[in-house]
This record gives sequence, C-alpha cells and structure tokens, in this order.
Amino acid sequence: MISQQAYRPVSYPAGGGYPEWPRGMYPMGTMQPISTFPPQVNSGSAMTPTGTVVQSQTPQYEQSYIENILRLNLGKVGTFYMTYENNREWNAKIFKGTLEAAGRDHIIISDPATGKRTVLLMVNLDYATFDEPLVYQYPGVIGSPGVSPVR
Repeated sequence: MISQQAYRPVSYPAGGGYPEWPRGMYPMGTMQPISTFPPQVNSGSAMTPTGTVVQSQTPQYEQSYIENILRLNLGKVGTFYMTYENNREWNAKIFKGTLEAAGRDHIIISDPATGKRTVLLMVNLDYATFDEPLVYQYPGVIGSPGVSPVR
C-alpha cells in the first residue's frame, strides 16, 4: 500500500517555480501514453475496430431539410411567409427577394431593385414559394440528384 504522503507535492522552492514531485513516484522512461488520438475522418465515414477508414462507394446526399433545399436554389426569387408571435405591430409578414444564403437558423435574401439584404430567422418561416422550378436533391428521387427540377 502506498502512503498518502507519496501523492503530496513537495513545497514550492523559495525562488518560485513549479513544485517537484517525490522522486521514485514515476521512474524515468516508464511513462507511456495512455491513449492515442484516432485519425480524422470525414463525417459519415465508417471505421473498423482497428481504426481503418472504410471508403463508401455509395454517393452521399444531404438530408431533406429546408435549409438544404434552399441552398440548392440560391439565386432564385422567392416569397417568404413569416409569422412573429406576440408582436403588436404585425403578426405576419411577407418578404420577397433573391435567395442569397440559407443556414440552419437563417435565410438571407436581397431586393433586386435596391440590393438591400435582409436576414430572416428560420424559426419564423411558415413557408416559401417560387415562381420557377426548384432543384431538389433527395435520396428517393429517380434520375440525377440535384439536376431534376420539381414541377
């Protein structure tokens, strides 16, 4: 049994600096790394128990979330119907503009006439309409994903 005293550091030296641990607690050359870091792997890649990356032969598709559908249709003009709860001035508002960007929690549109950009929060989005066919990529779509427009 190791005494509790073996785990206490020696007091700080008078000149400052770091304390020394009692000699013999960790003999030189015996320290081994506890674990090694696994290799970095792309999201969705499988690994064997030995850490070898298994390359997938199937094409990867983004899941059918609204932000992914919007990203596939950047540059198209759309109408965005938004609802704002507990707002005394306006409860619902309609925005029309060119779709510039779409993230998980936001949409950025611009007015083609003025160039003014507006950031809309996805939490307020009810639905969006477009006057032209949309590009829609989904694993169940037959044909070339990302090319077949929805009519």
